[in-house]
Amino acid sequence: MDASLPLALQYAVIAVAVLVSAWVVFRKQAPNAARRLRIALALPLVREGRPGWMRTLGRWVAPPSKASADGCGGCSGCDEGSPKRNA
Repeated sequence: MDASLPLALQYAVIAVAVLVSAWVVFRKQAPNAARRLRIALALPLVREGRPGWMRTLGRWVAPPSKASADGCGGCSGCDEGSPKRNA
């Protein structure tokens, strides 16, 4: 018996490694484009009426929200006179 992996499995492992490497380089070189791509992929998955697993996948794919300009890290929807404070 040969203990080596089948050729197709070897190619699959190399393909996954190349894709992960390309994604890391893409995120480092073009972060805004990577963010827009993640949003475009996530939006159809998180729509109402989708199965729970699909919505969970969409939330996982979606990029983290950007921090607001006022420094609280929220949604910029609160009153300006009452900033959120951590207790």
